[in-house]
Amino acid sequence: MRNAGPIESPTDPFASVPLPTSAVSRKPRIEGLPPGVSRDIFGPPERTEPRPAQGPSAPDGTSGKPALPPVAPPAQPWPMAADKEPQSRPATAFGTPERPSPFEPEPPRRRRLLPGLVVLVLVLAALAYVVPAVLMSGSVLRGTRVAGVDIGGLTVTQAADKLRTELAAKLGKPVVADIGGKKDTIQPDEAGLELDVVATIGQAPSGFPTPEEVWRGLFGTTELQPRISVDSSQLTRTVEGLAESIDKPAVEGRVTFTGLRPKARQPEDGVLLDRDDAVRRISDTFLKGGGPVVLTLRPAKPATTPEAVTAALAKAKAAVAAPLTLTLGAKQVQVPPAMIAANLTYNSDGDGTLAPEFDAKKVLAAVGSGLVDAAQQPRDASYQIVNGKPVLVPARTGRGVNDKLLARDAEKVFADGGTRTIPVRLGTVAPTVDTSQIQGLGIKELVGEFTTTYDCCQARVKNIQRMAQEVDGHLVKPGDTFSLHDVVGEPTVEDGYVEAGQIVGGRMVNIVGGGGSQFATTMYNAAFFGGFDDVEHQPMDYYAPRYPAGRDAALLYPDLDLKWRNDSEYGVLIKTAFTDTSVTVSLWSTKRYDRVEAVESERRDLTPFRRESSSAPDCLPTVGEQGFTIDVTRVFHKDGKVVKKDKKLTTKYRPQPQVTCTGTGTG
Repeated sequence: MRNAGPIESPTDPFASVPLPTSAVSRKPRIEGLPPGVSRDIFGPPERTEPRPAQGPSAPDGTSGKPALPPVAPPAQPWPMAADKEPQSRPATAFGTPERPSPFEPEPPRRRRLLPGLVVLVLVLAALAYVVPAVLMSGSVLRGTRVAGVDIGGLTVTQAADKLRTELAAKLGKPVVADIGGKKDTIQPDEAGLELDVVATIGQAPSGFPTPEEVWRGLFGTTELQPRISVDSSQLTRTVEGLAESIDKPAVEGRVTFTGLRPKARQPEDGVLLDRDDAVRRISDTFLKGGGPVVLTLRPAKPATTPEAVTAALAKAKAAVAAPLTLTLGAKQVQVPPAMIAANLTYNSDGDGTLAPEFDAKKVLAAVGSGLVDAAQQPRDASYQIVNGKPVLVPARTGRGVNDKLLARDAEKVFADGGTRTIPVRLGTVAPTVDTSQIQGLGIKELVGEFTTTYDCCQARVKNIQRMAQEVDGHLVKPGDTFSLHDVVGEPTVEDGYVEAGQIVGGRMVNIVGGGGSQFATTMYNAAFFGGFDDVEHQPMDYYAPRYPAGRDAALLYPDLDLKWRNDSEYGVLIKTAFTDTSVTVSLWSTKRYDRVEAVESERRDLTPFRRESSSAPDCLPTVGEQGFTIDVTRVFHKDGKVVKKDKKLTTKYRPQPQVTCTGTGTG
């Protein structure tokens, strides 16, 4: 076949479309040709033409982008002209073109198993925590112990009950106090020692446990220390009871008279229990499990000296060597030596010496009528109960001798000597209590009254009766607060009080004024049923059957007082009466309520008393009484309905031990 002239190739519709460049051109591979057609029609072999760049190129002329798979050219017949040669693509080094695979190679099998194993391990670990955590939640962590008592796995309520049952007894060890070589045992109940169950369990892990707690609950233990509480106020009262039997206050020098003979009392050193230090040491010892503890005594020094007593003794002898003469114009009276001796003492003045103290008021009450007629003397306003009704006795201004001026002048004579004639002056003396002060206060009827009983002829009865005498006739004005200590003061032998047994801080001790708590209880109940405000009162440590449960009041000067406030618009007159076996306190005013009622709860938390014996020389026997707790609520009635209720008053009595005295002591 002859070669004809050049034949133009058909128009290529894709010629204007840029084709992806390739780093390699390759020549079409001809598998076979028609008969009579030579391979030369495709042009010289291995001839290539560069293709224009299809974008930014590399320095070597190739595209800077990764090569894309080549696009097959459109099907054409062979070129017909020698100057029209098809573009060829370079071959690879191996003679075949590169064809990227459309599929990534599959990962190995172990790579597919690894994520599954990780998920499985995580699920198992979560189950290993969550399952036991759910089982442990809502209870005390397993393995939890308190002083050897296992409370793990119990609910909080069950754990509390178990601790009260098994642990409380272990902590009830007493403290043996050594006070100057004298040993005294203090029981836990005397110190108000209690296992604080709530605080103890509060230390234990509970609720939904953490992973660490789950591990400890499964394979370990949690040891907790018990929390103990000490009632500091109750322990203070117990220490006060110890102090009453241990204290030896410093004795001041003093000169008194036995008849006409002056009698000297020399000053003496004393020792006192350091109360604050004792409370701290006993508390610490209880919290450590009980046992011995040494308490501190501190010295007490008197202010007076033996030399001052000797000097006062000489002056006392001169004071009663002759009578004292009182003159008023032409009138005169003599105070005989016996009367001087009965009303004169030499006491410490705080500066180391002894000074005379003369009771001129009592002397004038005896001899004043020789100077002033009784009808001229002043009189205080007061009330007398006549036929069951209070009757006002009006005040009266009078004439009289000023007892304070007389006391000053007489004491100067007894201290420095000199003339024994003392001129006195008569003047107008106003009453201490004026009629206007107590008139119109609505004192017209009985509003509160209470009586307690006692056995006849005991020493304590004298103290109760003496206290009743001092309070009788006292008037409490509207808004005022009555204080038993303010009215009576410190009970002393000079005021007519005697030593008697009284429970102080859980111990029966002998004190001057012992038994005063019974009068305080009587007064408290009169004010209770009178409807007056309770300002201050301390219930007794132990229950005594002669007093109403939950309505008793302890009295100890100066620490424990009884106070109530007259919250009415009327005055309150206090009247007292006593017999050999009872004492009564009556309050007169205007009634505000038809009835005041004491509502009592059932007795609970019953605690048995212990029995003990003592051979101490100062032992005082006691009858055992069980401890219990009781609530009392005061209810006010008026016009047939309840108009007011007081807040519930809860009293917790300790068990009183039964003490048997085995020695030859005072008990």
